[in-house]
Amino acid sequence: MTLLSSQPLRIAHTESSLGWGGQELRILTESLGMLQQGHQVTLLAPQEAQIYHAAQQRQLPVQAVRITRKSLPGLADLRQWLHEHPLDCLITHSSVDSWLVALACRLLAKPPVVIRLRHISAAVPRNPASRWLYTRGCQHIVTTGEALRQQLIGDNGFPGARITSIPTGIDLQRFQPGCATTARQQLGLTHKPFVLGIVATMRSWKGHAFLLEALAKLQRPDLHLVMVGDGPMFSDLQQQVAQLNLGAQVTMPGNQEDVVPWLQACDLFVLPSYANEGVPQALMQAMACGIPVLSTPVGSISEIIQPQQTGLLVPPKDANALSAAILTLVEDQPLRQRLSSNGLHYAQNHFALTIMLERMEQVIRQTMFAAHTPKV
Repeated sequence: MTLLSSQPLRIAHTESSLGWGGQELRILTESLGMLQQGHQVTLLAPQEAQIYHAAQQRQLPVQAVRITRKSLPGLADLRQWLHEHPLDCLITHSSVDSWLVALACRLLAKPPVVIRLRHISAAVPRNPASRWLYTRGCQHIVTTGEALRQQLIGDNGFPGARITSIPTGIDLQRFQPGCATTARQQLGLTHKPFVLGIVATMRSWKGHAFLLEALAKLQRPDLHLVMVGDGPMFSDLQQQVAQLNLGAQVTMPGNQEDVVPWLQACDLFVLPSYANEGVPQALMQAMACGIPVLSTPVGSISEIIQPQQTGLLVPPKDANALSAAILTLVEDQPLRQRLSSNGLHYAQNHFALTIMLERMEQVIRQTMFAAHTPKV
């Protein structure tokens, strides 16, 4: 067997974060997809993490490890599990688990190749420790967008040959256009003339507060905003809704296991993020459902939204520009239809889950091959 053969791979993912969002969904989507392709996949995560229980619900093999913080018990857990379960590749996702994996692999006689997957555009510190982690503590880096890749090359000086951009794939059999009337009946939104939607973890940088401010500026009672998701800003956003007297125009249903009908119910999807984005899955999902999208040129968002073609972009943290763009789309149905059609076509040709899985497998096998090829 050669390392570039089609033999099944032994893969594990580590995630130290206890939160929930696009990063965790990418891990689960990729892992389940690789399992269906015949590979062996295990998730290593703290038992108290949301992704741990989500993996159990989806019947993804998961192992509890104490990696919520950098500690000797967490290092021992990883080292012991890796010693007992030889792998071909270990994929890390957050800072803490990346450090612990890098150190644990130094304690193994035959460590797996390590790939660091960067999901967000937050800056990587420019210091010797971070440089070691990204150049010596792993064999390859994968980013969720080309802008993130270029950021690591330009800002940090990491070698471009060791960084690959692979956006998250989505299930196009699940995320597809549907009947808005049926979706609204299902969700209790029957009498809403025009529905704006956002599906995102309620963190400050997702821009919910600017969206509420923009809605208040419009003074259009015929507009209804659905904010799907939960997170640290949920109660603050509830208070803002009350302060702006938008209670009759805003629905906040919390996290939803199935977001498809919530997307299909929308006339317009809005994601006014101002930091940290890669290629947001929610934007991709909305486009795949044939919903026109409005966002900001943050992270790698501009890689999928070509202004006036597949969506509209406005400056971040600008409620005036956001409200003006919403009004334009509300009143210009032909523009909405063009963005919807073009966005759907782009999604069908670029967002398929199979594309992500094939590219990830290729990177894993090439990284394994390079790691086992004698240096001349």
